[in-house]
Amino acid sequence: MKSEVIDYTVDGQSYSGYIVWDDAIKEKRPGVILVHEWWGHNAFVREQAEQVARQGYCAFAVDIFGSGKQTDDPAEAQQYRDEALKNPVALEACFRTALTLLQQHDHVEPTQIAAQGYCFGGGVALSMARLGLALRGVVSFHGALASKISAEKGKITAELLVYTGGADSMIPPPQVAAFVQEMQEAEAKFTLVSFPGVLHGFTNPVATERGEKFGLPLAYNREAAQDAWQGTLDFYQRIFQ
Repeated sequence: MKSEVIDYTVDGQSYSGYIVWDDAIKEKRPGVILVHEWWGHNAFVREQAEQVARQGYCAFAVDIFGSGKQTDDPAEAQQYRDEALKNPVALEACFRTALTLLQQHDHVEPTQIAAQGYCFGGGVALSMARLGLALRGVVSFHGALASKISAEKGKITAELLVYTGGADSMIPPPQVAAFVQEMQEAEAKFTLVSFPGVLHGFTNPVATERGEKFGLPLAYNREAAQDAWQGTLDFYQRIFQ
């Protein structure tokens, strides 16, 4: 496995991403963009990128908040999230720059790109699909399903795979229902999986500890995380054929 830190600039703001690939594979392969939780670009999203790369893909853990912006404090995380979401144009520019960097990587087939995101990052990835970016697929793990960007009929070209917790109070049933209606009206191809009794942040092993520390409804769920991971691998194998 090989990895590289990529520093880049968007509209004067510096960002630092992490790209990883299996150098034993000589031919070009699909690329996957990973978008971090509201905690920022940290060890978790890099570990997830390494897992994706071990499956034969080139994985790029991108930075949405800006270089050095990561935290374990939910108040600061919310501030970072709100700052990123208040300017959709800048958010799109940040993602598009990362997409171009991945497409231009020597080991990537530029027409075979997917994105996956966690919590805040899941919402970002779905918003990029709503905008019609050139993605083959998008996977959202306990991501925000509501967005200021409304899907237009026929504009979403990516196939969507959404995993959510059935007991996730941050992504409540009305939000899930509204998302399903939005995607159906937009004629998007999507699959939504809801895990009964599962809380927000279920893929992250430190979610339970953070939830207890800060009084937040977060919890890791090993079974749901494993099911979502296997489903994601099956999804990539199919869309990248």
